Amino acid sequence: MFSAEKFQTLSGNPYLHGLCRAVSVYAISTAVACGTFAASAQHSGKVHAAAKGSVPAAPVLLDTMTAELQRAFTSLGKPGPNQKEAEKQLPPYFISYSISDASAVSIRAQYGALADSNATHVRVADVQVRIGDPKLDNTHGNHRASAVNSLQIPLGDDRTALARTLWLATNAGYGNALDNYLRVKTEAQVRAKEEDSSPDFSKEPSQVSVSAPAPAIDVDRAAWEQRVKALSLVFREFPDVYQNIAVLTVQSQTDYYASSEGSRIVAPHQQARVVVFAVTRAEDGMDLFRGQTFEAESADGLPSQSQMEAGVRELGKSLEALRKAPVTEPFDGPAILSGRASAVFFHEVLGHRLEGQRQRGDEEGQTFTKELNKAVLPSFLSVSDDPTINTFNKTWLSGTYAFDDEGQKARRVDLIQNGVLKTFLMSRLPIASFAESNGHGRGQTGRMPTGRQGNLIVTSTNSVQEGELRRRLIEEAKKQGKPYGLYFEDISSGFAVTTRSAPQAFQVIPLVVWRVYVDGRPDELVRGVSIVGTPLAAMKRIVATSDKSEVFNGECGAESGTVPVSAVAPAMLVSEIETQRQQQGTQRPPILSIPGSPSTPATKEGQ
Repeated sequence: MFSAEKFQTLSGNPYLHGLCRAVSVYAISTAVACGTFAASAQHSGKVHAAAKGSVPAAPVLLDTMTAELQRAFTSLGKPGPNQKEAEKQLPPYFISYSISDASAVSIRAQYGALADSNATHVRVADVQVRIGDPKLDNTHGNHRASAVNSLQIPLGDDRTALARTLWLATNAGYGNALDNYLRVKTEAQVRAKEEDSSPDFSKEPSQVSVSAPAPAIDVDRAAWEQRVKALSLVFREFPDVYQNIAVLTVQSQTDYYASSEGSRIVAPHQQARVVVFAVTRAEDGMDLFRGQTFEAESADGLPSQSQMEAGVRELGKSLEALRKAPVTEPFDGPAILSGRASAVFFHEVLGHRLEGQRQRGDEEGQTFTKELNKAVLPSFLSVSDDPTINTFNKTWLSGTYAFDDEGQKARRVDLIQNGVLKTFLMSRLPIASFAESNGHGRGQTGRMPTGRQGNLIVTSTNSVQEGELRRRLIEEAKKQGKPYGLYFEDISSGFAVTTRSAPQAFQVIPLVVWRVYVDGRPDELVRGVSIVGTPLAAMKRIVATSDKSEVFNGECGAESGTVPVSAVAPAMLVSEIETQRQQQGTQRPPILSIPGSPSTPATKEGQ
């Protein structure tokens, strides 16, 4: 539950952090990378030739990365001038440098006034060092996350300053790798045989793609400060909306990547986002929140001011209606999830369980590991993940990228075809039956990449118009003897448990839910609903979908950090869904009336 105390913490952060593992942009944006060496030269230190074909002139930063990486790769593990041969350390078989060069403008307003406006520019390097060999190295098992060493680096193009910073991070990373490799070797001798004995690292072709760096941010700060203030000002029309924030973030980021396998990548990325968020509290103490997000590749692509203010006004009306809505009772029966709600549902309930690393390890529940080439969805549904597309029906997709964070080219992956599971989302961590990456190794700066979702896309061959879907909902409710079915209009976030130490369950938090009565009464808005269940059962209860798909844009947090994601899905009718009541809350609405409300005496000027 999103509390007022949590809101106060977030409102001081212009980037905002999300609620759960998968956070809809309606619930706030963030819980918010991808050389000329070859792996076959592992311990010899030999440098292989660059990939064939002409390569554009590289920026100073990429040249410095490549030179320092080559020096480290060919020197580490060899005795220095004052060392004896017996003191020689283990050489690395793989090194990579990832540098995120990110600029951002952030403007935040609350209660109709400017709260914060700033611009930032930061560069952070992730150095990954692997010791041993691909079959068993220092990243094995629980040591995987320790393979990355991060350090902030200079902003300019001073080669010596850049090289010395990379040297410092590499030296620390090499020391950590040595320590962890010794632990891995010891643990291998004393622990039981693992269920999946796949290697720790996959062999992949090198990638060379040197694009122009992302352009500098071009935003009229003064104009946008007024626009953001105006969005927050809308909430003054709603005296029962107690807290609100409106935030503009514009980012321009260039990811640089170099590896000892020969990869050299420069990948630009831009994003603009306006997030508006508001909180109220019902008379019984239940906290309620709504959010509205507008996204585009640049600030110029965002909707007009009038469109955004209209959306914010509808959000305020919705919150005031929710305050008066009755609290729902636990329910088990038919329901429709809107396209956006369905997209969140698929991302959370299905998508996380199709990430490759969740099929490996003694702690993972491995829900779908043994389901390959078996039906896991109704035959009319197919699911793919395609980070190579950047729009769907003119809606920008935030899960788009050209190269993943392990330097592999992004590609479309057909996960489920006609209901049958075909593959998983793979990073460079192999699993049984899948030895290669499919371009989905993703991670936040400072985290080890893992298999993650990008743009998850659900398609259906059993689609009907939305009016027909509603008719079928009522028909199904009558058949089950239910007085109503449920319609989930908007969903905030979700949480998936995938480990064996807990039940293999999910929880999804709807924001706007309606009872659709079978006797013809008007639909009734209710609150306090939480969807719960287990994935295998929930997925097979989908009986039909609408003929229109909607987009969910958000940020997803997991073990490799927070990454931008999208999901596209049609509305779906499920024959049975289980809900429970959310936490009630114990604090009463504010005792003192909010300033400026009709019940508050006007303050005389000068007092």
